[in-house]
Amino acid sequence: MNYLVHQESRIGRRAINQDRLVFRASEKALLLVVADGMGGHAHGEVAAQVAIDYMADAFEHQARPALADPFLFLTQCFNGAHAAIARVAGLRGLKETPRTTCVACVVQDGLAHWIHAGDARLYLLRDGRILQRSRDHSRVQLQLAQGLIDADTAKHHPERHRVYSCLGGPVAPQLDFSAKTPLLPGDVLALCTDGVWGPAGDSRLARRLSEAPPEKAVPQLLDDAERKGGAHADNLSLIALRWETPSPWAAQLGSPSDEDIERAIDEIRGIIRPSQN
Repeated sequence: MNYLVHQESRIGRRAINQDRLVFRASEKALLLVVADGMGGHAHGEVAAQVAIDYMADAFEHQARPALADPFLFLTQCFNGAHAAIARVAGLRGLKETPRTTCVACVVQDGLAHWIHAGDARLYLLRDGRILQRSRDHSRVQLQLAQGLIDADTAKHHPERHRVYSCLGGPVAPQLDFSAKTPLLPGDVLALCTDGVWGPAGDSRLARRLSEAPPEKAVPQLLDDAERKGGAHADNLSLIALRWETPSPWAAQLGSPSDEDIERAIDEIRGIIRPSQN
């Protein structure tokens, strides 16, 4: 595998940094995770830390050197981290279970597989434009998808950061999956918290990460977001990976369609159901 990767997290103008991020690599697989502890609930940083620790440990134990099934791995990680957060809350005697949004991606065999809960986002950039972007689990995103509000209203909506899916809390997370997505040389995967994508905006994010290698683009983009966030700048975290290895699957698969994504989700559900019986 040939790739460039850079990650950075900043506190912004908050009292503490509740964001966490991790990158792990084996000989044949990569794991990228970003978690954003939810500030509206106590100890969000605990939930975020538990989530990334759980996933990093699972990857190190299972990616030897590759994962048997990346989507099953990600599903088990999210459900396992959700349960682990509840256990930690009980052991610490916390009055409320901490919560975190999370997005994670596995790259293996030239294919990207990702999953998310909440509004931590993944972007796939190709030729300077956004090829794919995860869809936030937020009420505002639902209203936008239903045509009840327009994009400009959504951008400035007072409830744009309220999410209905997360790790931790009393309700099992709603998880959304990508299709198996072939990566082409020059493609960029970017995983970030709302403290980055909110103030920076999609167009600036795509431009910065397409114009320079990750080690230069990531700090520049965080500078932009922090400056635009001003006195209320949130925690900011971003992992960017530029892929440089030709994928043997690219010519066969091309860009995934809606049907590809639905088929992938059905396959995952078929794997999950037997394990729950």
